[in-house]
Amino acid sequence: MTGNEKAGPAAGCMLCPRKCGADRGSGKTGVCGQTNEVKVARAALHYWEEPCISGEEGSGTVFFSGCPLHCVFCQNKPVADGAAGVFVTVERLAEIFLELQEKGAGNINLVTPGHFIPQIAAALIRAKKTGLALPVLVNSGGYESVETLRRLEGLADLWLPDFKYMDPALGARYSHAPDYSEAAKAAIAEMVRQSGPPVFERGDGEGRMLRGTIVRHLVLPGHTKDSKDVIRYLYETYGDRIYISIMNQFTPMPALAGYPEINRRLTEEEYDEVTDYALSLGVECGFIQEGETAEESFIPSFDGEGV
Repeated sequence: MTGNEKAGPAAGCMLCPRKCGADRGSGKTGVCGQTNEVKVARAALHYWEEPCISGEEGSGTVFFSGCPLHCVFCQNKPVADGAAGVFVTVERLAEIFLELQEKGAGNINLVTPGHFIPQIAAALIRAKKTGLALPVLVNSGGYESVETLRRLEGLADLWLPDFKYMDPALGARYSHAPDYSEAAKAAIAEMVRQSGPPVFERGDGEGRMLRGTIVRHLVLPGHTKDSKDVIRYLYETYGDRIYISIMNQFTPMPALAGYPEINRRLTEEEYDEVTDYALSLGVECGFIQEGETAEESFIPSFDGEGV
């Protein structure tokens, strides 16, 4: 295999639930905004994930350009829209994974990789044959195809999906995806099947996570009821087989001018309402954010570093 054009679907892309059918192999772009040529915006150590992912050494994070969701509140818009990034071959992507390992990364963290999974799988196989020994983490918006995720079986160890909404109306309004919740349910079930229960390096829930699934949920202003529905579903379905990360870092972006109902910061009372509800259910395996995280910078510069 000498390049990306041989690693992805030849025509009629059906990799994500959009099933847009774009002939990405011939240079056409899909709903994700990308052709078959892998585009990477940044590859560097990242310190702002959950503690068991970042650790002290940092997570070896590769940000892929493009996204099938295009959420109206996206904080990584230049990357999601595909404006930022550098084109790389499968061979170069494998080298990037190995370079992150050499820099001391605790894992390889693939951010929004779904539309490039065939190429990523080929790069991982190549890298593992030449010395990649780190856990591989798939960091996604949760809107994934089960069939596509199965291409990573035996290659991925950790899964970090979002579960953004339970209400189809919210999926339709904010991500143009009324089927979001159903797709996310199926995708997370597949991720948990592949990862199994959480495994930590010290075996006691401490240190870096080596295998397992952490589901993130960003609480949206004015939508605490939907947040509770998401958390209840996750806990009733998986119990302690997954970790639930409840996030408060919603940041109003310029694009939200047309969405006044969420064009504000989350209040402390709203976040406490959701986290208190999780505790009342019995959720113990989880993460919460403390302080004014929405005022901190979790967004790196997407300048092609490490690519």
